Amino acid sequence: MPPDPNILAFDTSAAHCAAALLLGDRIITRTDDMARGQAEHLMPMLEEMLAKAGLVWADLDLIGVGVGPGNFTGIRMSVAAARGLALGLGRPAVGVGVLEAQAFGTVGPVLSTLRAPRDMVYAQRLNDGWPDAPPVFTDLTGALALTGTDEVAVLGDMAQVMHDAHGLIIGTPVASVVEGIALLAADPIYRMDHPDRPAPLYLRSADAAPARDAPPTIVP
Repeated sequence: MPPDPNILAFDTSAAHCAAALLLGDRIITRTDDMARGQAEHLMPMLEEMLAKAGLVWADLDLIGVGVGPGNFTGIRMSVAAARGLALGLGRPAVGVGVLEAQAFGTVGPVLSTLRAPRDMVYAQRLNDGWPDAPPVFTDLTGALALTGTDEVAVLGDMAQVMHDAHGLIIGTPVASVVEGIALLAADPIYRMDHPDRPAPLYLRSADAAPARDAPPTIVP
């Protein structure tokens, strides 16, 4: 792989299709907000991004994908797309946690947060952009406990809530989530720590009732 690989990263864990194309020190991003229809929208959007950059699929060296936490259907769809592209192109795919991507490039301790259903929070504490602990699904009190006694800046869509309730500092992201996915996927150390194929990161049970039929076997 060349020192500066061409990386295509995408994320559909929230109500959007977001993608980043990392070409050396240049990054091109696109975010299309949408509550549904990501499955039909993602691949044409990626093809348009490649075409505008004068690239074809074979020019890619690496695929990055957001693995969650977030919307169950969106995560499954994007992870399946990344694994399919990796298989078809013969290129590696790297799964990146959304909370980690949100904290990319930050300095010092931060609490990366995302709003979760039923007034709950997805949260992960990181230091200098690297995880101090695994992500959790918790309530506001549990998220606050993750800060410890340090002066921790809070990122994400629960930052204002935690600032208003507990006076925590609101941090400033260095990059967008999809940019963070691409930049972490480009990091050789991160790739060594995540050698397995991307898999959905689920921190809670699905809201829908389970199907009566046995689920299909997923090839590891």
